Amino acid sequence: MKPVQVIRRRAHQVSRIVREQGVRGVSARALRMAAKRLGADSEVFPVRLEDVRAADLGERRPVVVPPVPADGSLTINWISTPPAPGSGGHTTMFRLIQHLESLGHTCRLYLYDVYGSRAVDHEPVIRAAYPGFRGPVLDVTAGMADAHAVFATAWMTAYPAFNDRCAGKRFYLVQDYEPWFFPVGGLSALAENTYRMGFHGFTAGRFLAEKLRTDVGMPADWFDFGCDADRYHLREGVARDGVVFYARRLAPRRAIEVGLLALEVFAERHPDIAIHTYGEKIGSLGPKHVDHGLVTPDQLNDIYNRCYAGLSLSMTNVSLVPHEMLAAGCIPVVNEANHNRVVLDNDHVRYAPATPHDLARALSDVVTTPDFAALAQAASASVSGRSWDAAGHELEKVLRRELLV
Repeated sequence: MKPVQVIRRRAHQVSRIVREQGVRGVSARALRMAAKRLGADSEVFPVRLEDVRAADLGERRPVVVPPVPADGSLTINWISTPPAPGSGGHTTMFRLIQHLESLGHTCRLYLYDVYGSRAVDHEPVIRAAYPGFRGPVLDVTAGMADAHAVFATAWMTAYPAFNDRCAGKRFYLVQDYEPWFFPVGGLSALAENTYRMGFHGFTAGRFLAEKLRTDVGMPADWFDFGCDADRYHLREGVARDGVVFYARRLAPRRAIEVGLLALEVFAERHPDIAIHTYGEKIGSLGPKHVDHGLVTPDQLNDIYNRCYAGLSLSMTNVSLVPHEMLAAGCIPVVNEANHNRVVLDNDHVRYAPATPHDLARALSDVVTTPDFAALAQAASASVSGRSWDAAGHELEKVLRRELLV
């Protein structure tokens, strides 16, 4: 983004904050930003408090679904936070959207941004990152047009989905159990409350659908994770030299502290094996460490093909990473947990308790595997049939079942 565009964007943010929160809101944000620069633990609240106040879960408006045209084409509103670079959740959402668009349905993207930016500020980034998306990019705070379906895609977006007066049956793309993102308290309660808004869930993997049905009685369907085989695949003739770990402090559910300790223990046992990390720059872990930072998917496939094993920790719902590693012949080492086993369901994944020494032992077992080339081939073949088209077809099937009644 050009400097002039950045200045204009900041000016619009300030004017919006003043309009919605008054001058005191700007002062409070300025203090928070100053505190953040000084290292204090302070963040912008992730949901608009006025949206929470407006959401009376005890009162439900009747569901109004406009008539479906004779050609069967649907109009779907999607409410999303602005996509962040490398966000797997946004990537999955756009895969589903683009599949629906390919079938002739209309999808609108409504952005929910607590930082005060306008949709027009984010649109160039979205168009560049997801060039296949054809729909408009709009601001949810301006209100939504009527649709056949309205999707919340993260817990904070469920509030505007619940409050908005537009027509459309409410759905909820649930890719993780988001109350687990926070310590038990106000934020975890606000996130959990969104599962009681009467939406129909569409979840990433069977674990989440079963949990929502059992815990809060939320109706839910689920889809299997796909794998982008065009991007993640086995490359013949590439020498493997290491192990890899997705290290990102901003995603506590990926347990960076445990992972880095496991890599330290592993490095002591295997000083000849390179350690690759990606996600963000983390500093040196020793002479054999390659700190890749934020990488593109194509660069990531190259990294996976250089590694025997990949450490993929998920304290909540599993990420896209294990299937992508498998496609490249890199064996995922995953923390032992029911939510991981249920969703992955792959014999080539190695599980270990989430302790540094147990995870290091599992990595050691992989790198010392005899005839690793045969193992890599088998691992890659185990996910070769996984396509994101299947998830898109499942979503359209759910929409037609729920809307054409």
